[in-house]
Amino acid sequence: MKAPHAPRFRYATSQRLRLTIPALLALAAAEPTLAASCAELNGAQIPAAAIALPTSGAKVTAATLAPGGGSAPQTFGPYCDLSVEIAPIDRSAPNIRMRIVLPEQWNSKAMMYGGGGYNGTVPNVAGNVPAGPVDQPTPLGRGYAVFASDSGHVANPLNPGDFAWNEEALANYGHDALKKTRDTAMYLIEQRYGQPPVHSYFAGGSTGGREALAVVQQWPTDFHGAIVLYPAYNAAALDLQFGRITRALAALGAYPSLEKRSALLEASMQACDGLDGVRDRVISNQAACNAQFDPATAKLNGRPLRCPDGADTGSNCLSDAQISALKVFDTPIRFSQPLASGERGYPGFNTWGTDLGRPGEGLQAIVNRLGLNTLQPDYPMPVHGTGFAEGAPYHSGFWDEWVRYFVTRNPAFNSLTLDPANLGPWQARVDALSLRQDVNQTDLSAFVANGGKILMAHGTSDQLVSTRATADYYRRVQQDMGVGQTRRFMRYYEIPGYAHAASTVFNAAWDSLSALENWVELGIAPKRQVVTDTVAVPGRTRPLCEYPGWPKYKRRGDVNDASSFVCVKSHQGRH
Repeated sequence: MKAPHAPRFRYATSQRLRLTIPALLALAAAEPTLAASCAELNGAQIPAAAIALPTSGAKVTAATLAPGGGSAPQTFGPYCDLSVEIAPIDRSAPNIRMRIVLPEQWNSKAMMYGGGGYNGTVPNVAGNVPAGPVDQPTPLGRGYAVFASDSGHVANPLNPGDFAWNEEALANYGHDALKKTRDTAMYLIEQRYGQPPVHSYFAGGSTGGREALAVVQQWPTDFHGAIVLYPAYNAAALDLQFGRITRALAALGAYPSLEKRSALLEASMQACDGLDGVRDRVISNQAACNAQFDPATAKLNGRPLRCPDGADTGSNCLSDAQISALKVFDTPIRFSQPLASGERGYPGFNTWGTDLGRPGEGLQAIVNRLGLNTLQPDYPMPVHGTGFAEGAPYHSGFWDEWVRYFVTRNPAFNSLTLDPANLGPWQARVDALSLRQDVNQTDLSAFVANGGKILMAHGTSDQLVSTRATADYYRRVQQDMGVGQTRRFMRYYEIPGYAHAASTVFNAAWDSLSALENWVELGIAPKRQVVTDTVAVPGRTRPLCEYPGWPKYKRRGDVNDASSFVCVKSHQGRH
């Protein structure tokens, strides 16, 4: 795909490549070498041979030298902003749209961002890593070349799963687009600066967290480190759990209103908040709460949370049908036969103490959409507004899209009729999807041999990706590679009160990138990591505890200061 008058570029191999890493970083920051100007990159062709997976090559469709911007301390200098399209093999498949920003003052590093949900939009490459702190520069502000893609399709707001009609688009979403995007970015970085990055990192949450683990597992020498938040790593298994929960909530009288969910959260707080040594509206000893809280016997302000005789008689109590549905949320699904990926089921969620939705605006409205939303699941799946996230629970819309476009490829199919635990005639199709969507390899030795490090974190109040699933993956890695070896390259933290990307209980901010840089580049392992709340009590801090630890109050000191807590371990109940 060579266009006429395409600019010629040189691969620079110079004395700079033979410098030590610290000297190279210092030189790059002080005197960036620009092998090609931003304008010269406009219209540039990236040959298919430069991309390891099959494509028809790529092309820079726009190149703009942008001025610096941002607000202190998250300012950034001038950068070259490139829009790129990677052409498919199948002409009916969509292009992969990507964006890469190349700062004038380059630090010789690269950062790739993952997506979210069904993808379909290019993430903000000038923004921060997931749960990044507002008092530290973004990767672009630090001098990183930053890039991301839409994973190979443009999202349809009403039906974000409909791209799966096309096999190449589906494969790109599975994980192929990650490699294609990365290789294209590396080509352009070399053209711009005359050399490849010294260090490359990946950061993502949810689907982006799955993508972070995908690149670590599939292409272990491409990245030196990964920031992995609330990863939907076993996505096919998760989709099936979504279906189980959706079917339970769709039962007659089973869907709890916002007011009822608010009552459940308050009852959970009254029962479990003090289990960590202090009543601060954050349940830190989640395992103990899971073990002892039962909505059927719980109290709210001294009165039973269960409605009298189990009937639906008020907004401050739960009926038996609602309690039954919520207990489905709390418990695992077990498949009648293992998926081809090896997954045998999917755990329940930390339902008790999680904000599943309550009356409110602003951030609360976002939390509501990611929780149980405002409409009961039904056929067709109810929506209002402009997208499937407006109406039925987010996970119900996700399940419905997956069944209609990924599994059956029948837009009229009633997803409530498919039994996620007993797939019957759909078993083979779901098996095939699991091989594309589940990234559950636990032998990460090739990544470790390349010096790779992983920082993984998950909020205990996540309502879309189960914290228990992430803990299970971490334990699998420990079992496969050994506890000691795992700790040499990986950390897993659980953040009490943090939900799926946003929380009104404890909205976490963590300087994970500095911790990862120090570990990879300087050999300084993470110690005494701290997470900061940005919403409920802005500025309060808690220690990040290595799993299975949780922060217990010392019974003295400022309850809003991390130094007043100590990390303890507990194996009580379900994690």
